[in-house]
Amino acid sequence: MNFKKKIVKNILIQTILAFIAFLYICFVRLTSKIYHKNISIPSKYWQNKRPFILLFWHSQLLLINYCWKNNQKLNILASGHSDGQFGATVGKLLGVNNVTISDKKKKINIRTVFDLIKNDKFVGISPDGPRGPREKVSAGVIKIAKQAKVPVIPVGFWSTNNFTLNSWDSFLVTKPFSKCVFYWSEPIEIPENLEDKDIIKFQKIIETKINNCVDLAKKNLSA
Repeated sequence: MNFKKKIVKNILIQTILAFIAFLYICFVRLTSKIYHKNISIPSKYWQNKRPFILLFWHSQLLLINYCWKNNQKLNILASGHSDGQFGATVGKLLGVNNVTISDKKKKINIRTVFDLIKNDKFVGISPDGPRGPREKVSAGVIKIAKQAKVPVIPVGFWSTNNFTLNSWDSFLVTKPFSKCVFYWSEPIEIPENLEDKDIIKFQKIIETKINNCVDLAKKNLSA
């Protein structure tokens, strides 16, 4: 491990950087206008306390908590990797509950996810995270929704002033004084009798839906 990576993985340094990121996000929110399209779709679930799984690309994590218009906290899955824990620290400062489902040895335990949904809690997942491939839905997300017997609802985001980082996911960073749009899709039900060989069909459907939401968010910026 080189010196730069050692610094980034240092808990104290991570905490300081997370706080700086938190302040930046708050400043972007304070100076920007955020619009919500099709907000009535998740509202029906919020009002009736019916859980669903929120899906969004990993690159759009920065402001994702601002799509949430419900008093009950959003539970976002996070990896045990240092990048995932950095995001979890930022999310905690923003009032999001981050759920770590894997440790540093990459052992995955999703039992907590099912416990949350069983107790009518809402879960958010970036289906191409934590390491990609970029904008490709993992089969695991389909299996979770199928077993939990809840729909998935994609959401897309875009802003007028932004730039992307040179990262595997081309992470989107919105600048202050932006116009922002969250665009929600209709829920997608995963059949309980879905066979493994048919999972790829729903992976493609969800990928298309999220990308469409992002495209429509972009179009609505000029509306």
